[in-house]
Amino acid sequence: MQVDVDFRPADVIEIAEAAGRAILEVYKSHEDDWGVVVKSDHSPLTDADSKANALICSELARIAPHVPIVSEETKLVPYSVRKGYQLWWCVDPLDGTKEFIKRNGQFTVNIALVKGDRPILGVVHTPCLKKTHWAVAGKGAFLRDHSSQSDSSAPPEDKPIRAAEYSDADPGLVIMGSLSHSTPETEKFIGQFKEPKVEAMGSSLKFMRVAEGSAHVYPRLAPTSEWDTCASQIIVEEAGGKVLQWPSQEPVVYRKENILNPHFVVFGARKEAQ
Repeated sequence: MQVDVDFRPADVIEIAEAAGRAILEVYKSHEDDWGVVVKSDHSPLTDADSKANALICSELARIAPHVPIVSEETKLVPYSVRKGYQLWWCVDPLDGTKEFIKRNGQFTVNIALVKGDRPILGVVHTPCLKKTHWAVAGKGAFLRDHSSQSDSSAPPEDKPIRAAEYSDADPGLVIMGSLSHSTPETEKFIGQFKEPKVEAMGSSLKFMRVAEGSAHVYPRLAPTSEWDTCASQIIVEEAGGKVLQWPSQEPVVYRKENILNPHFVVFGARKEAQ
């Protein structure tokens, strides 16, 4: 399975999983050794973020030396340069640093390959769960679950995943919420559903629940950046779901002058009202 560059999706999966191992080395150490600092946007940064970022950027440059990288933990290139990117990486080396610090295991490594303003490959690795979700445009979405492999030397198995079909009027829909970023707008959105089952979770795991079909909707009516969503979006879309700006319901796009995303909603395989 190839994209239009000289490497395989498996190469990117291996890089994400290697970054996950580097993160876990820090995670398993004493908190005093995490090197936690607060960035200018008031978000936390740890040694795990920095080590994962260095590994990912180095390895991506090795397999695709001419493809530029936009990463949360690397100085942002001016838009005058970025707007000319035809093929580029969008990276969050540790999505869910707050969850890392809470030690709840709900953090991920996100790597996307973007063509123009749309992701064409996405990898989301969850180190604590030993799971990697990935997708290639036009080829489907998959789960590589190392936790279910009894023989670590056996080749990994990639199982196709599909978003759940549902209608907005269905009772008991599973709605994903954020552990750290709930808003009154989000509560109002959730209130339109009949007997919704709301589950809070950190990082890109909310997207993955929709992609796997174990949740139906994830409203994110609060700030995010391109690297928070890019890899997850292609996985959800290839699983049969959608990631739409809200309330315009236009697709979320990338390579914008403002790196912040608009508010959006992640839908599973939603049946349109007749």
